[in-house]
Amino acid sequence: MLFSSQPFLLLFLPLSLLVYYALAESYTARITILTTASMAFYAWWDPRFVPLLGAMILITWLVVRLHDMLQRSWILIIGIGLNLAVLGLFKYANFVAENVLNTFGVEHQSWSIILPLGISFFTFQQVSYLVDRYRGTAPVYGLLEYAAFVSFFPQLIAGPIVRHNQLISQFSDSPFRDGLAEQVSRGLVLFTLGLIKKVFFADELAPIADAGFDTVAAGQGIAFGNSWLASLAYSLQLYFDFSAYSDMAIGLGAMFGLRLPLNFDAPYRALDIRDFWRRWHMTLSSFLRDYVYIPLGGSRGNLTQTYWTVMATMLLCGLWHGAGWTFIAWGALHGAAICVNRTWSHSGLQLPTPAAWPITMLFVVCGWVLFRADSFAVARTFLIAMSGVGGFDVALVDWKDLNYVMVASVCAVVGPTNVTLSQSANLFKRRFAIAVAFGLFLVALRVGQGRGLEFIYFQF
Repeated sequence: MLFSSQPFLLLFLPLSLLVYYALAESYTARITILTTASMAFYAWWDPRFVPLLGAMILITWLVVRLHDMLQRSWILIIGIGLNLAVLGLFKYANFVAENVLNTFGVEHQSWSIILPLGISFFTFQQVSYLVDRYRGTAPVYGLLEYAAFVSFFPQLIAGPIVRHNQLISQFSDSPFRDGLAEQVSRGLVLFTLGLIKKVFFADELAPIADAGFDTVAAGQGIAFGNSWLASLAYSLQLYFDFSAYSDMAIGLGAMFGLRLPLNFDAPYRALDIRDFWRRWHMTLSSFLRDYVYIPLGGSRGNLTQTYWTVMATMLLCGLWHGAGWTFIAWGALHGAAICVNRTWSHSGLQLPTPAAWPITMLFVVCGWVLFRADSFAVARTFLIAMSGVGGFDVALVDWKDLNYVMVASVCAVVGPTNVTLSQSANLFKRRFAIAVAFGLFLVALRVGQGRGLEFIYFQF
């Protein structure tokens, strides 16, 4: 059930809000409603994986309870290992088996393993809680609160990656506290803006990007102009698609009176690669910083040790996105760029903004080609075409598509973010209420035509 689907907009969301606030005076009742609604939301996708989600939540909670009773740190280590093992089984088993067997010249017959939606996200949530418990910085929660935290449907499928201390403490706050109406109002505005971003930007850019990448994947060549059109379209599609999901998740959380962390901050305005990662998928960046980079040594060692730590962290970042060598190479590419950037910064040199921004964006867009490509061969063909080695032919470019990409580029780079727009909105003022109602009507009309696409990050 997509956030942009009519069943969600017209049935699931209003019914969930109605029941939640009708029972909101009872702490147990409202948390139970959150958990039940979240499990129902997850079951809509594939009910076969509801037992898996429930079992992972229960086992992790029991591990923490057992550790609390026995005070043995190895219990938490086993819990972390179990969570990562489940993720590894579903996401990486075929990849590992294929590469191991290939070294012995044996062809791997792929196993029919279906990747459960959101497993990368809710596994990281549980791992972060277990690690914090190991460090002594996390309390033991009740099963109901913990289940509501992990399964909370706005962020369950594709983030933001919410940590226990960012959400569970809010459950005890009365939904009817001061400022609730304003928070719900801004949440609805942000949710609507996210819908518009998804339906009228990301989903419209998808065919432009797919046309170019599918052409090359089919073994055909691609001209200079179309290679740049497709790569820019995908770069913008990925941003609008994922940030739209995050906007909607944060907006939905606010509609239930809960605050979720910001996940994007205009990343295509970044002036260097480290600035980009401070703005892009911010909850993943902070997770990798706190649970991988710093434990491995961070920047406490010499420069060489720091660079190895950066590379290890970014290789894991690439692998987290997908079980494929192109994802690993993409992570390595960004790790190397961060190391170069650190060296440049330590030298005291600084590029002027007119040079820093296009260089950074050129690197990011070329990196997204590797991220999107089905193979290194496809990525190589694309990047060669983009370099102009085969000429600078732009005759085949669809100028309507180009105009759409240019408009989307301006919105992504220059325009205000949805979060900024929502903070200044107030549904108690007629013009905002009319605008939101009209936006929801247009989205419902659009998706009713069968134009809604799944979010890209569902595959991760």
